[in-house]
Amino acid sequence: MFVYSDVFIKLLVGFIFMTLLINFSGKGNLAPTSAIDQVQNYVLGGIVGGVIYNSAVTLIQFVIVLLIWSLLILVTRYLKIHVRAVGKFIDGGPITVIRNGQLLVHNCLKANLSAKEIDFKLRTAGVYQINDVKRAIVEQNGSLTVLRQGDGSIRYPVIVDGQIDYDVLELMSHDENWLLAQLKQHGVANIRDVYMAKYENHQFEITRYEQE
Repeated sequence: MFVYSDVFIKLLVGFIFMTLLINFSGKGNLAPTSAIDQVQNYVLGGIVGGVIYNSAVTLIQFVIVLLIWSLLILVTRYLKIHVRAVGKFIDGGPITVIRNGQLLVHNCLKANLSAKEIDFKLRTAGVYQINDVKRAIVEQNGSLTVLRQGDGSIRYPVIVDGQIDYDVLELMSHDENWLLAQLKQHGVANIRDVYMAKYENHQFEITRYEQE
């Protein structure tokens, strides 16, 4: 039997859980930049939408399911930030598909992009000649960042959340030893003390955890 009061209570509980989860997870799902943000939105919406009209699912069962999903999301986000392997598995990283006017077919396939999709993304970015491209990079949210010949460098954080991004180091044509030497010159003894570090125009921009 359809009961409006039951639907109202479930909607209210679902709204409260969604609000709390958005605040605890950093509001990243309001402007999704990774797969986990999209999944969080889809599944949470599916849970709420699929339960509120189902009278066979009790309010307690509904709350338990929401708690389980919320816990899974929060634990996943924590691991993504503090364990690089988990973060890379969930979000991936930037993939260079064009370097110095050369289309890197292997990397295009690695990013699951067909030739038609690459051509479309380049045209959307206003690029009609691949030779005009110094570097084109597929970001973790699927967008394409294009650096034309003669432009400056793309600023990527080489250290995020106290961890080295080795993909960015590779893009910069440097290795870990070079990075450690640079950090030492800037008075950084432990990488885990660094919240974010960017390198551009031969200059480091370092933000530590204790900075305000």
